[in-house]
Amino acid sequence: MSHIAQPGDPVLFVGPDRKTKLIRLQPGQKWETHRGIILHDDIIGKPLGRVVHTHKGYPYLVLEPSTADLIQYLKRRTQIIYPKDAAYIVQRLNLYPGQQVIEAGTGSGGLTLAFARAVAPGGRVYTYEERPEHQALARRNLEMVGLAHVVTWHVGDIVQGFEEREVDALFLDVRTPWAYLDQAWKALKQGGFFGALVPTTNQVSQLLQALYERGFVLVTVEELLLRGYKPVANRLRPEDRMVAHTGYLIFARTAGPGSDVWASPHLRKVAQRRQAEEEGAKEGEQGTRDEGP
Repeated sequence: MSHIAQPGDPVLFVGPDRKTKLIRLQPGQKWETHRGIILHDDIIGKPLGRVVHTHKGYPYLVLEPSTADLIQYLKRRTQIIYPKDAAYIVQRLNLYPGQQVIEAGTGSGGLTLAFARAVAPGGRVYTYEERPEHQALARRNLEMVGLAHVVTWHVGDIVQGFEEREVDALFLDVRTPWAYLDQAWKALKQGGFFGALVPTTNQVSQLLQALYERGFVLVTVEELLLRGYKPVANRLRPEDRMVAHTGYLIFARTAGPGSDVWASPHLRKVAQRRQAEEEGAKEGEQGTRDEGP
């Protein structure tokens, strides 16, 4: 069944030239362009996915926007997490309606938006940001798309920890995520999902070491590369540009006592090697004593 446009809904207009415009529907308002005017009232109460015309007769396809569309149209002061990464983060953190997730580093609200769409209805996003001007913009962005009510907004340094406890997932988009692992551990439920994004390999290494020391398990490091193709059936070719490296994604889980075996495979091998060496040394000492003078 087609989605019926309601007041307050964000909608996407797509012209024949594929250029797009995102607006939020308001009764009595109009969208003015050099190609003509479209009244919001001509969209509200009617199904999306149809063609509408300006008063000059220019056609637009009016659609329900995807999460990727909404993220790309956000006003921003900071670099946002790309849709390709945001979608994967939502999946890896196991977010679905009713879940509770903490985000540290609101920025302009791109990932906040993706989280809010994933956990609604019934879920909650708790987002933390040091700079109030950044979070104010993020809040306006989510109000624009009708999702601000899903979010609890915190302004301040997370060094003092998170107010929430037993949340399902937590994501750090901060400069030094390794400095806040104790705070993250206390906020997550046992078996909870942890994630972080860092831009450099040095930061990855530092975060990995800290994760292992804190007791996180099932740690992974990943990078996503997205290549688009020109949609021409008889001449399929990749696009001239691709979204390559945008950051390294690190994921892990919390676990209870006795879960060390599920930590770093490298550290486990080191521990096994040391144990074997210690057992070999003990056997050597025993053999020496048995031989005697």
